[in-house]
Amino acid sequence: MNKLTNGLMIALILLLVLLYLWLKVRTSSDRIGQGRSNQDPYSITVLINQVKEGLHELSRPHSNDWGIGEDAWSRRVKARTELRQALRGCTYGDLRDKRYVKSFIRDILTGSCGVHEGNIDNVIPFQRRDLLTSQDRFDIILYLYRLRHGTEGLCRMIEDYALDEAKPPKAGDGTPVFEINGQDVDRVFYLEYRSLSFQEKLDIVVQRVYQGYKGFSVIDELREMRIDGVSGGVSGVSGGFAADDHLQDAWMHSVPDFPLDEDGERVVSFWESVWIFYKGKSLRLSFLSFGSEAELKRVCQNIYKFNLPGQLSEANGFKVNEMKDGSRVVVVRPPFAETWAFFVRKFDVQNAALEQLIQGNNAGLPVQLLKYLMKGSRITSITGSQGSGKTTLLMAMVKHIYAAYTLRVQEMSFELNLRRLYSGRNILSFRETDYVSGQAGLDLQKKTDGTVNILGEVATDEVAAWMVQMAQVASLFTIFTHHAKTFRDLIESLRNSLLKTGVFRDENIAELQVASVIDFDIHLRRDMEGNRYIERITECYRLEPSEAAIDGEVGSTRHGYTERIIVEYRDGGYVAVQPISSRCRQAMIREMLPKDAAAFGQFASTYWGETIGA
Repeated sequence: MNKLTNGLMIALILLLVLLYLWLKVRTSSDRIGQGRSNQDPYSITVLINQVKEGLHELSRPHSNDWGIGEDAWSRRVKARTELRQALRGCTYGDLRDKRYVKSFIRDILTGSCGVHEGNIDNVIPFQRRDLLTSQDRFDIILYLYRLRHGTEGLCRMIEDYALDEAKPPKAGDGTPVFEINGQDVDRVFYLEYRSLSFQEKLDIVVQRVYQGYKGFSVIDELREMRIDGVSGGVSGVSGGFAADDHLQDAWMHSVPDFPLDEDGERVVSFWESVWIFYKGKSLRLSFLSFGSEAELKRVCQNIYKFNLPGQLSEANGFKVNEMKDGSRVVVVRPPFAETWAFFVRKFDVQNAALEQLIQGNNAGLPVQLLKYLMKGSRITSITGSQGSGKTTLLMAMVKHIYAAYTLRVQEMSFELNLRRLYSGRNILSFRETDYVSGQAGLDLQKKTDGTVNILGEVATDEVAAWMVQMAQVASLFTIFTHHAKTFRDLIESLRNSLLKTGVFRDENIAELQVASVIDFDIHLRRDMEGNRYIERITECYRLEPSEAAIDGEVGSTRHGYTERIIVEYRDGGYVAVQPISSRCRQAMIREMLPKDAAAFGQFASTYWGETIGA
């Protein structure tokens, strides 16, 4: 009897447990169903989720694959493999993979999502211009400009409406403001807007869905334009620095009375930060926002992944890498940085020509001089601040190195893309990795038959010290970039690197050693309005023991060397100052072909009135 009673009790308890679980599942299902029914089926968020599910189904095998013919099965496997590869490749900045994925998104939207000509305005209100957001309007006009001008679209828009001109200062210090705001977008939109066909509307919707799923959010199309760069997360306030409870409440609930800063402007969050770098100017796109910290974080976690550079983590708070198109990308995250942020730097490969880069009155003077410095095998530094155009100028100067010379390049990330520019030349680039240091890479170059060594950037003491040694014995000549502000700063910085690494112990000897290996310095400058120019080209002339001074010298003598300013930028044009020293001219001629030596002699005679004998 007791056994029967215990059995009934256990059965009853199990029944009650099963009933409870069933009711819980039923309640959860009802809530989910109600949530889905309350969502707008044509919102971008819902469409993104449906596209995710659709692409997931297309990229995995199905049970109905069994029983089909071998050829049909092979085609399906190949199609799924191509789709999976494209889904990975599009996050690296591969435009072909992006187009391939977007073609599937288009089919899903017009298929299972049911988007057609009669309801596409429910996704974005194309016919109700008053309901369009600033981002909607910008997407439409950028799409129209891209139809007409391709990747030049954003540049043409900025030029047509002078969007890069400084706006009146907001603060009391009178500093001009460079930004493109919602009012600018409205002005361009109402002048450029036209009726769109269904296919054009669908293109815009497909792009919006793609950038929210596999793309780089609001900067996805901007990154492909021919601008100098784009960045995000570099302005605004992070939640961790909320000044008071009212500010935090505004962030959490988007209250209408959002706090104002000292200039009377609405305080913005760091995910509302989108900047582009255009012709030397940093322009803030104040109308664009990533929408949330999670979206900015997603972009930061994906944009640097090309060639699997390693994981961005709390222990490793930054990554420097390149994208599939050669752009340099830097990503930072907390706690190393105060917020998630990224910097994409693009280099205008198509315009990497000295004649296009160097503008101004008498621009032919520096253009010709730089060509002769390369033909004359001079050890040359290119200095200047960030964004002044050092890398692009170096890319253009390489064209004028004799094609028979072999080039070996050392970079922190592959950004010079010299083999893309000069595919028929003997060029090999190396970069630092977690396992191979820059010093080891430079040391290896001695064994790779390199005639010319190029350093993308001399940024560490070890590389600086090795560069000085390499310039003496390891190659015919060297070209490198550096962030020095003046020629003396360059010499002293390299001297200090020699002292820190223990190569030299005497300061004067170390400085003289640096001066003995650098022939010329090209210093670039970028002013407040974004104009770039060569501020000066300086020769480093080492004095012989018997020389006390140089006739006609303009410059300063220090520790046995003299700065000779050869070309200088004055009042919007370039002027010839001092002639190249006789010793340097003769050394350059020895390295040139006879026809180039003769042309160089004519060039020197024209600008400095000197005749150079071969």
